[in-house]
Amino acid sequence: MTPDQHERTSEEVAWGRVQRKRERIRSEIRRNRAGGHKIPTWLLAVALGIILLGWLVLLVTS
Repeated sequence: MTPDQHERTSEEVAWGRVQRKRERIRSEIRRNRAGGHKIPTWLLAVALGIILLGWLVLLVTS
């Protein structure tokens, strides 16, 4: 540590973590909005619906 630097307080460390977390979230949102998904969202929703329907059929018929 150089003489002109001071030791960071726990508040400064915590605030730095919050800032890095916010930046990671912002960059993830930016990537998601940009698109480029390999599987369309509607197809994932249909697959989930089929899985849930099959699970429900298994519960009702057993």
